[in-house]
Amino acid sequence: MEFRDISWTGGAIDNLSLLAKLPEELRDLLNQKNGFIQYGGGLHVRGICQEPGWHSLEEAWTGQMAFHTAYEVVRAEWIPFAQDCVGDQFFLTDGEVVRLLAESGDIELTGLGVMAFLHEAAQDPVEFLALQPLLRLQAESGNLEPGNLIHVWPPYCTREAAEGVSLKAVSAVELHSFHKSFAAVLPEDGQQVEVKIGPWPVAPFSLKENGTETLKVSGRP
Repeated sequence: MEFRDISWTGGAIDNLSLLAKLPEELRDLLNQKNGFIQYGGGLHVRGICQEPGWHSLEEAWTGQMAFHTAYEVVRAEWIPFAQDCVGDQFFLTDGEVVRLLAESGDIELTGLGVMAFLHEAAQDPVEFLALQPLLRLQAESGNLEPGNLIHVWPPYCTREAAEGVSLKAVSAVELHSFHKSFAAVLPEDGQQVEVKIGPWPVAPFSLKENGTETLKVSGRP
C-alpha cells in the first residue's frame, strides 16, 4: 500500500522483541514505516521506540499510562496502534481494529484489519476519521504539531456540546490524562457532574481541585 499525506515518520525500530510480539499485519506495516502521522495530524500510527514518548507503542500498551489501566472496557492484550486528531484510540485485537471513544469510554467495532482500515481512511480521511475538528483548528489557529492533539470543550459526548465547542491544541499526554479522568466521572442518563478547570494556557480542562472555573456538564446524551 502506498501512503500519502505523511507529515512525520518515526525513526528506527529499537525493540525487536516487541516487534516480534505483534500480529503479522501490524509487524509488516511497522517494518515498512515505524509509525507516522498522516492527514495533517488526522491519524497517528504509533511506532516501536522509546522517544518521543508520545509516539511509543510500548508506552501506550504496557507503560504506566497504558489505556487498559484507565478504561475497564479495554483489555490488556489490545494493541493501541493508532489514534485520531481528538485522541480517540484504535486498538488491534484478534485481527480487527476497534475504536475507543476516549471521552466516554465507549467502543466501536470496525470489522476491518489494519491495512483495510488504513485503506478506508485513505479513500476519504475527513469522513472516515471525522476530521472536521482538525479542519476547523487549522483554519482558526494553524497546523497541529507532532505530539499534539485537539482538546474539545465541552466534550462531544455531552449535551452541552450541541451549543458549540472550543478547540485547542494540547500535548497528547495531557489530553489522554484528561480523557481518562473525564470518562471515569462521566455520569449516565443526563445527570450532571461538576468539572473544575483552570485557565486555558495553564491547565486546560483539568479535573484538579485547584481549577479556577466550575462547569456543570451533563452526561451522555
